[in-house]
Amino acid sequence: MSEQPSPMPPREFLWPHTVPQEPSDKPKEADQLDGVGEVALALAETAQAERAKGVCQRTTVREALPVSLLLGSGSKDSSEDAPAATQNFIIPKKEIHTVPDMGKWKRSQAYADYIGFILTLNEGVKGKKLTFEYTVSEAIEKLVALLNTLDRWIDETPPVDQPSRFGNKAYRTWYAKLDQEAESLVATVVPTHLAAAVPEVAVYLKESVGNSTRIDYGTGHEAAFAAFLCCLCKIGVLRVDDQIAIVFKVFNRYLEVMRKLQKTYRMEPAGSQGVWGLDDFQFLPFIWGSSQLIDHPYLEPRHFVDEKAVNENHKDYMFLECILFITEMKTGPFAEHSNQLWNISAVPSWSKVNQGLIRMYKAECLEKFPVIQHFKFGSLLPIHPVTSS
Repeated sequence: MSEQPSPMPPREFLWPHTVPQEPSDKPKEADQLDGVGEVALALAETAQAERAKGVCQRTTVREALPVSLLLGSGSKDSSEDAPAATQNFIIPKKEIHTVPDMGKWKRSQAYADYIGFILTLNEGVKGKKLTFEYTVSEAIEKLVALLNTLDRWIDETPPVDQPSRFGNKAYRTWYAKLDQEAESLVATVVPTHLAAAVPEVAVYLKESVGNSTRIDYGTGHEAAFAAFLCCLCKIGVLRVDDQIAIVFKVFNRYLEVMRKLQKTYRMEPAGSQGVWGLDDFQFLPFIWGSSQLIDHPYLEPRHFVDEKAVNENHKDYMFLECILFITEMKTGPFAEHSNQLWNISAVPSWSKVNQGLIRMYKAECLEKFPVIQHFKFGSLLPIHPVTSS
């Protein structure tokens, strides 16, 4: 076990604008987040009621297969959770064309299943290190092999010399190979009796690695990979015993490949909010990573701006691995290039950070038209409204 990190400087040095409203009072949580904006305020408010509401909604949704699958007993030999042989799989397509269409998305079965999937995994990794012992199924191994193939293709497609520093055009060559081979790759993961689902599921894999025209990557692409995994749960490829491995082995490997893509081809952040955004490229590892740290014996939110604490613990926690990557890619004071994260370091507990990040993810990603306009809907993640049992 790594030694306990050195004490941090007093809070006022960590966060200069943390000032009590009245000299005789201690700062309240809302005061600590003063000036950060509505999104950061959510980080200091309890989201227990909303989470309870989400659980209630998810448990009454008839077609929320990933949630019931991951939380249920889910015997690997059982075929009950597999889709009916007569199910008509379709090629996913965009359905959100205008801002008013966002209402359809938030009422849709796809939204209920997707957020339910994210929250289920969030609960599954709570308090667990990346080195935690967990079951690794054959499907998980095949998914890692798929991602290893994408990694190898990066090595086989070096960046080209070009005048522009960002957006190396070699990425388009790499993407063209994925576009051509995606269905073959997915077919190595999906059993033959579910072969009809491959074209539908493969679309989400292709959407998860960035945009070949703009050579950019953002949280919408990350969401497509989560949707890819969600679909594999819905058709029964991934099971209840896989929930920890989905995050720790598959999604973590996905992050490694995406970071390599970003660095190799100097990809632009898609829709980045700059210093006011949480991160240029990712969001989900901050949610799941903060869940890992809930009730940690000594690491507190204030420690993730401590270089020593990050260096000693990043291999155990996704959140700290994200912080390390940011510090490697950006120069200057952390408070200047990652202001939102700097502000979050003043939140008193990982539980509040986790709850706030879930609300922030909904507000800044799932409820933003520029992100969701690119999301695609099919038979597994349908646009039709939630149907109750």
